Amino acid sequence: MKPYYVALAALLVLSTCGSGGNPFVDEEDTDEEVIEEPGDTGEPIDSDRVVPPGTESPSAAVGIFRSEPTSTEATKSGNGYAESISYDSTNDTFTVDNLGFDGDNTYARATPFGNLGPFAVYEGDQVFPDSFDGDLISQFSHRAIYGVSTSGNTQFAIVRTGAYINYGFGGFVYQRDNDVTLPTTGQALFSGKVAGVRDYAGRGGLEYTTADINIAIDFDDFNDSTNTRGDAVRGFVSNRQIYNLDGVEITDSIINRFNAEHNTTLAAIPALVFEVGPGVMDNNGEIIGSLASYYQTSDGETDTFEEGNYYAIVSGNADEIVGVIVVESDLDPTADAVRETAGFIVYN
Repeated sequence: MKPYYVALAALLVLSTCGSGGNPFVDEEDTDEEVIEEPGDTGEPIDSDRVVPPGTESPSAAVGIFRSEPTSTEATKSGNGYAESISYDSTNDTFTVDNLGFDGDNTYARATPFGNLGPFAVYEGDQVFPDSFDGDLISQFSHRAIYGVSTSGNTQFAIVRTGAYINYGFGGFVYQRDNDVTLPTTGQALFSGKVAGVRDYAGRGGLEYTTADINIAIDFDDFNDSTNTRGDAVRGFVSNRQIYNLDGVEITDSIINRFNAEHNTTLAAIPALVFEVGPGVMDNNGEIIGSLASYYQTSDGETDTFEEGNYYAIVSGNADEIVGVIVVESDLDPTADAVRETAGFIVYN
């Protein structure tokens, strides 16, 4: 049996009694145009970068959606399996397909913790009836985070589960529903909130995260040398907090176990910092780059705490940005690794 198919057996008991990504679809607004069909992949115009699956022929003049790439067998994880993501505003429910043991695929607002800042949290069914005799079957713990901007022009969603020994099956989607007009000079500062989930490799478990984020773009530099924009992008993710699924903050306990294991004196989760360099943003307003956080070791050296990537899209008159951050660390003493997947929306 492949390791990433091994679920925590204790979470599936009987009581007595698809890959790729989709744009969001509001089931109550069927007249809105769907941007692309599921599984549509490609690269942005005038760029040789590899972008996540999604809009095949992106441009500044159209909406763009992206989804988490489907993992390979070598990664032993279920990345990119969440499909057919949609939101029903009338019933305040969230629908996800292609994830095993998540009830009837319809997630209700999570209790007792239904919001992470401005973003909504949804949970799958805890039990589902046997189709033959009605006995209740325990379901895996799935959580979804859904964010939409104040203008309604950008959205993101993240779905993860802590029910597998390695990273479980899930995915993320982020999108812009309008066009973008990018400046050619000057700079702009954006700020907003981050919300996400942490899952573990080597053990089960799922946690919520929140943070503040600031992103700055220099539209003048770096100079264009490859027929794509040379804009410099920097970002800073701070005030990072961690909560259990009941909404109880557990940041201090995470920090304390790290300090005990590594003989350090961290007082907070280290801030994530974007790596600055040329070629991170293209003519379509898509941004892809690396980021990391750092800590001081017991020897006084600076070492990496987490590292990963961020993915984002600029919208409108360059007045908002939507994106997703994925970072990983192998320093938690309770697991082989821990991953945070978080979405953000920032405004100028």
